[in-house]
Amino acid sequence: MKRIILLTLLVLLAGFGIWGYQKYRDYLQPNVPRELKDSILLIPTGSTFEEVRDLLYEGGFLRDTASFRRVAEKLKYKRKTMRAGRFEIQPGWTNLELVRHLRNGKQSPVNVVITAEARLPEDVAVKVASFIEPTAEEMKQAFENDSLIKALGFEPETFISLFIPNTYEFFWNTSPEAFLQRMKKEHDRFWKMNDRLGKARKLGLTPEEVYTLASIVERETNRNEEKKRIAGVYLNRLKKGIKLQADPTAVFARRDFTTSRVTNYHTKYDSPYNTYMYEGLPPGPISMASIASIDAVLNPEKHDYIFFCAKGDGSGLHNFAKTLRGHNKNIRIYKRNLRGR
Repeated sequence: MKRIILLTLLVLLAGFGIWGYQKYRDYLQPNVPRELKDSILLIPTGSTFEEVRDLLYEGGFLRDTASFRRVAEKLKYKRKTMRAGRFEIQPGWTNLELVRHLRNGKQSPVNVVITAEARLPEDVAVKVASFIEPTAEEMKQAFENDSLIKALGFEPETFISLFIPNTYEFFWNTSPEAFLQRMKKEHDRFWKMNDRLGKARKLGLTPEEVYTLASIVERETNRNEEKKRIAGVYLNRLKKGIKLQADPTAVFARRDFTTSRVTNYHTKYDSPYNTYMYEGLPPGPISMASIASIDAVLNPEKHDYIFFCAKGDGSGLHNFAKTLRGHNKNIRIYKRNLRGR
């Protein structure tokens, strides 16, 4: 009888030991390799548990999928639709640490870089889609949604002025609509800073009109040191009722963004964006504008210049003139410098 009891106890102890070891292995033994090729795991929206498990295994984040499944089920991480996002996984994590992080931990954000290179809203959509989960097509659809654009306080012609070039931190699985709502907050915050709204009012311009003029300045020069002077030229023309005659607007009207020369093909084209044909500002921006260009319009150089012309010496700078006679002289300098080069 004692032998039977002893054997029973031994069996129970052995069983408990096996059970305890399995629990230790499942919960407390590292299941994430000590070395990872990439520490970032992307879980797409709408993923199933099996898809998440496969992403973990194929990405080299799991040694043993069976123990991961057991812990995930016990901790109620396994669901019909899994939590999506971008997560940074630490080498040597246990299943317990991994599941807790994927279930409740913070996402690892991404930096979305928006630059002033974009010509059209669709260019912005494509650029943004390279950073976050929505596809370029999904972003474009949101960017072309007139009701959404108007709800944000813009018209299709001015929509691109929503975007202020900068680096923004986002969650990877941000939806197109949420992205635009965030951009509206950043836009409003930008215009409230440094008395930008007050400066726009003093110029008699709305923020969208400031951005429109800034987009022209942006396309006229990449030299920040002369942007305020160029902005002053265009503001002088607006005050005097003189056509802006800005080459970049004629290029935009034709959507001929690869041209190296502006000809009659551009300047004679009938479009409200062509400032060779129509007075005042075009209906909206002709591209994105950098912060430097926006602030140049808001803080223009005060002068009497009405004209400017590229020097043609390779510096990227311009000569300025108060009269047509002076402008024609600068044109001759430009042509002479081109011949010399």
